[in-house]
Amino acid sequence: MARYNGPLCRLCRREGNKLLLKGTRCYTGKCAMERSENRSGPPGPPSRSRKKISQYGIQLREKQKLKRIYRLQERQFRRYFHIAEQQKGITGENFLGLLECRLDNAVYRLGFASSRNQARQMVSHGHFLVNGRKVNIPSYLLRPVDEIVLKENSRENPLFKQSLASAAGRAIPQWLKMDADNFKGTVLSRPSREEIDTQVKEELIVEFYSR
Repeated sequence: MARYNGPLCRLCRREGNKLLLKGTRCYTGKCAMERSENRSGPPGPPSRSRKKISQYGIQLREKQKLKRIYRLQERQFRRYFHIAEQQKGITGENFLGLLECRLDNAVYRLGFASSRNQARQMVSHGHFLVNGRKVNIPSYLLRPVDEIVLKENSRENPLFKQSLASAAGRAIPQWLKMDADNFKGTVLSRPSREEIDTQVKEELIVEFYSR
């Protein structure tokens, strides 16, 4: 299935939540979810009578929401779920932990990028080193003690300076440590559910794939 290239605000309206897909714009009054009540509902013509959503529909929407937050396609998303199923512990929490440990997500969480889309592009262009080695695979899974460093010849890039400045007031998860002076981030531990601020009911996604 091709990657979605349409309006990102349309996805937020479809899920009824801010998915933070457009970086700093999502925190301003320009966000489509805040401009007016008329645009807060699902995209398309307004409907006076909407059918009651089924349990399957609720599970599907939760799955779609999480998939869109991390900008993944179905095949890759499902593969992470199967890996989480085989791990010890709670499947839903394992699943979220795997998604958080992706390199592109860590780059976003550390403030090097204003959105996960931007982080994916930065990683693909080879701007980062992991433990001293260049890694240009956004889906690279990080482990505790791994170090993510912005390459020296990329540090004067205005894009990175702007992203780091705009992320100054954004909280960094406890499982990550940021050294802004040295453009370096460190993975302190595997993220627990309490350290992941993604607003999603992962148990519904487990039910969806367990049907």
